[in-house]
Formats: sequence, C-alpha cells, structure tokens
Amino acid sequence: MSQQQPRVIVVGGGLAGLAATIKVAEAGVPVDLFSMVPVKRSHSVCAQGGINACNEVARQQGYSEWIHMDETLYGGDFLQHQAPVYEMTHWAPKIIDLLDRMGVPFNRTAEGQRDLRLFGGSLFKRTHFTGASTGQQLLYGLDEQVRRHEAEGKVNKYEFWEFLWPIIDDNGECKGIIAQDMRTMEIKPFLADAVVMCTGGNGMVFGKSTMSVICTGGAAARCYQAGAWFGNPEFIQVHPTAIPGEDKCRLMSESARGEGGRVWVPRKKGDTRPPLEIPEEERMYFLEEKYPAYGNLVPRDIATREIFFICEEGYGVGGGRMVYLDVSHLPQGTKDKLKAILEIYEKFTGDDPTEVPMKIFPAVHYSMGGLYTIFSEEEKEPVPGDGEKAIGMKYGDPSNMMTNIPGLFAFGEVNYQYHGGTRLGANALLNCIFDGLFCGPSLVNYAKTARKTPASEVPQAVIDKYVAQEKAKCDALINSKGSANPYDIWRRLGDEMTAAATVVRTEERMVQALETVKKLREEYKDVCLSDTGMWTNQNLSFTRALNDMLIYAEAILVPAIARKESRGSHYRPDFPERVDDPFQKTSIVKFVDGQPELSYEDVATPMVPPRARTYGKTS
Repeated sequence: MSQQQPRVIVVGGGLAGLAATIKVAEAGVPVDLFSMVPVKRSHSVCAQGGINACNEVARQQGYSEWIHMDETLYGGDFLQHQAPVYEMTHWAPKIIDLLDRMGVPFNRTAEGQRDLRLFGGSLFKRTHFTGASTGQQLLYGLDEQVRRHEAEGKVNKYEFWEFLWPIIDDNGECKGIIAQDMRTMEIKPFLADAVVMCTGGNGMVFGKSTMSVICTGGAAARCYQAGAWFGNPEFIQVHPTAIPGEDKCRLMSESARGEGGRVWVPRKKGDTRPPLEIPEEERMYFLEEKYPAYGNLVPRDIATREIFFICEEGYGVGGGRMVYLDVSHLPQGTKDKLKAILEIYEKFTGDDPTEVPMKIFPAVHYSMGGLYTIFSEEEKEPVPGDGEKAIGMKYGDPSNMMTNIPGLFAFGEVNYQYHGGTRLGANALLNCIFDGLFCGPSLVNYAKTARKTPASEVPQAVIDKYVAQEKAKCDALINSKGSANPYDIWRRLGDEMTAAATVVRTEERMVQALETVKKLREEYKDVCLSDTGMWTNQNLSFTRALNDMLIYAEAILVPAIARKESRGSHYRPDFPERVDDPFQKTSIVKFVDGQPELSYEDVATPMVPPRARTYGKTS
C-alpha cells in the first residue's frame, strides 16, 4: 500500500477541538473533525463568565502572567505540573489578541480598551468577557475559522457521529477511530496518524449537573478501557451557584459574583419572609464575613463547601438547601452585562433576578481530572515579572499532551494537566484554546515524523477486529432480552455518586458507593432497550454510554478513597488537612482485568513552592 499524506482526527467540536483543527489545517494536514452534535452546539457554548489573561490594563494594577500562574497553582492546591501552567498563562495575552482579531466581540470600556471583570481566586481584574455568553462568542469565532478551512477542503466535519473506540495497531500506536453515524447507525473505521480527544467532562456520571447531557465521559472511558490512563479522576468541581432543576442544573455564572453579586442567607433559621422584606442587619453575608479579603470571590470549592455547610446548619432559605445570590442592588449597566444569565434564571423560575434575589445551590460542573498526558519541558528566558526560574513546554514537541498510548492525545477538559485540585473560574476557556493552539503543531509533527508507521499501512485485519468488536456490542444491546431499565440504573448511579463523591466525602460513604456501583455493573448485564430500531436510536447510544459511566465512576471512587487528605475539591472531614507527604502526587488509574488499578506520580514544584491555601480566612 502506497504511503499517503498524514491525517489527523479531532474528536469533539468544542473550543479545544476547533483550535486544534485550525492549527493542523494551517499546517496543510487534512483533518477529520467528529462531533456528536453540530459543532456550534458543543458544550463550550454554555460557558458564561469569561477567559483569564493579563493585559496592559491588568498590568497597571500590578498583575502579571506570573501572578496568573501563581493564582492557578494556588487555586489547584499545587497538584499541577508547573510547566504547562506557566506556558498557558504566558500565552494567554496572545490568545486574547488572536481572538480579538478573529472578531470576538469582547466588552469594551468607554476608552475602547477590552473590559475586565473580577473572578474567583483573584484580587485583580483579569477576566475578559463578552457579556455573560463568552463561551458562545468564542465558539462561534473559532467555528468561522474552521469553516474557512472546510471550504478549502482541508477539514471534513462529521457532525452527529459518535466516537466508539480507538484503533491501536500491533506497535501499540493509535491509528484512528471507530465511529458510528447517529442517524443511520452505520459503524465505520477512520484512519489517521494522530488522534486527539477533545470530548469534555463527565457530568452525567453524577446524574444532574450543569454540563450538557452529551457529557457522559463515555469517550474518555472508552480510551481508558483501551489502555489509556486516567490522571487525578477523583477531582470533580462542584460549582457554588446553579438553579436546581428536575432534568438538570442550570449554571448561574461566577460573573454574577464577579460583577458585585452577594451570597447571603437570613440570620434567623427557618425565616420564611420574602427576601426583600429581610433588612440588611438580619442578613448573613457568610462568605464576606469568613473570608474578608476575597469575600464572594473565593474559589469555587471553598464557596461550595461554605454554602453546603450553612444549609446543613439550618440557615438555608426557608430552612432548605438553597441560598440567595443577590444582584438586585447592582446598577442597570452592570445588570445589562449579565443579561444572558439573568434571562435564563427568569425563564426557568419565573422570578426577575434584577428585582428579587436568586435562589441557588451547588451543582457538579467540571472535571479537573481526565486522561493522563505527558509533555516536553523547556527552560525559558523569564519575562518581566517572572521569578528567577521559568520552565515551560517545548513548542511543537510531538509528545505534548499525548496520552500513554502513542498517537492518542487529549486537549481541553478531558486532559488532566492544568487545574489540579480545583479549577479557577475563567481558566477553562483559556485551557481549551491554549491546548489547541499550542499543542496543535505537536499533532502535526507526530503525524508527519514521530509515528513508527503511517496509518495507511495498518493491516486490514486490525481494522476489521475493532469494527467487529463495536458491532458485537451494538448487536448484544439490541438483542438483549433482559429486564433492567438503563435510565433507572443511571438515576441510581447519579444519586449515589452525588451523595458520596461531591462536596463532602467520607471513606465509609465512598466505600458504600463503590459497592453500589459494582452491583449496578452486574445489573447492567441484564439491561434491555426500549427502542431496538436501527435509525437514530438514542436509547442505544445512551445505554452503551451507561456502561462507560459505571466504569468511570469506579475510576473516580478508587483514588478518592485512597487520597486520605483534603485538597481542592476533594474535601474529607475524616482527613480535613492537605497532606503533601505522601499526596503531593498525581493519581494514575489504569484499567486492568476490568478493574481500576491505582498508582502515583510525583508532582514537582520548581517555580512556586506549595503554601497553605487560606484566602484570608478569619476563623
């Protein structure tokens, strides 16, 4: 078989996937872009608050790229490798400039400068934004650039296609994917010299979350079952402010607090008066009282726990599990900046948040952990404001953000590298776009020179084996005569994981959850589909992903039980302090004989040594 031009496959149409597609297409390498939904409906569209970066206005406050890095490491409780965080934060200003040139309509000051807002984990204004729909505007901006390359024939979009499995050749290299057309249900192989997963988080493992219902974690779990490792899968972010709903939870962005919104509860337990009838002196602004330096802008894990605890103590609104998020006092111009999210609240509750405080409660929001990846370090010349030693990543190195399977990469939320124990708000959009832009050339260089054999030389027998494997799974589900309802199993999985592995975790409760998940995996073997047709069968897609969610749940619980400390979002009242010895390490989880196997990797801290994470707490 003659050698063909290298190809790259991008799985996932969000910001990371689009940014990667742009860089690969710019290098003249053909790209196949796969997405379960139209690209402009990827979950990145739901991001509201903003994207962090130092600019000249922030620099005049005394801010710098180095401080951005320090905030990120401090916020993540020093569990990140520092070189990728250094590189991400130092590229951030260039990324904003690029997005601006693409036409992203960032909010402006009266002088025409890009406006900035406060966000959690910082005392500096350093978050760029487009009202309260930043993710949507960034996604649309990048999609326009991808469409340009698509029109030139460099990009093939496969929307409404679901990733099923990576193709791994006899050398252990990833050479493509098996995917299914979600309309015709056809299962086909697609070959490539490099594959990058940009498939986001795993909110559906927890039942209700702020994530889209396509965020099952199924794609990552399938790579895990195929031999890829997970890194820090136990770290799950619970956002402090969301609208609880019957179907899912809807995010109320951190931008509401960044623009001056205040979180409070009545000082009297069980107070049932309407909020506007409760005078100021009878309100408890508990975040401001406990963390006077940061107030309502403490990082998400801290705000989440404080809201959870205040409700546990009986101070929740009406004695229930809600607190007030109040923006009613803000000037009209500020309310206009928040229009996108305030309209969401009014639509789903019927109350106008410009007049009446919102009722909110924490909800699962983000996966700090994900597929384990590697990178190539390089010492940098420190820029003004840096410390004495600067270490970043080597641009274009073929190993950057590659999993332990050669040729299989991970960018964006599905990549564990950047956020450690807790992600700072407005770092997610940056992380996704940075991964695509900085590591996109690594895909090209791997596809052209670093792989052992070209994808065009993969034996047909290897391809046929994977196609047959996925068709067999599909046939088994379609022909199953069992009695178990997949949606009931999923509901019980979500209830168990939310109760055991979110805000507060105890060993006893997590061990109980692990046993429950094992039983649900057994029950899954008797599952039955309500729809056995072979045209747009969403029941099949969901039920297949349910098995992956159960496997992912075990991979979350096993390292969570073993991590006997509190760090970032992982809070254990039985071990309430951070323990750097022995837990200043990455949890690595491998799928061995159908079960998670746990090991650890040291995390070096060459630029910013760990310190106590207090945020000015007073008591």
